Amino acid sequence: MPLSKKFFENLLDLVEIKTGALQIVNHEDQRELKHLETCRSELLVMQDEMKPSRRRGRPNLVNAIHH
Repeated sequence: MPLSKKFFENLLDLVEIKTGALQIVNHEDQRELKHLETCRSELLVMQDEMKPSRRRGRPNLVNAIHH
């Protein structure tokens, strides 16, 4: 089952909320912050991989005019 854009948005929101609420008082908290930052990066990569690839450059105007 493919994961939706909204799914990734919700997961990213949750990771960012937890990251923002985390209070660093010891090394364990610092490790947790690093782990959350890694999770966020991985989610962003996965989200980018889901985006449909688009052709770059100018559209082919010759075909658009003749059709």
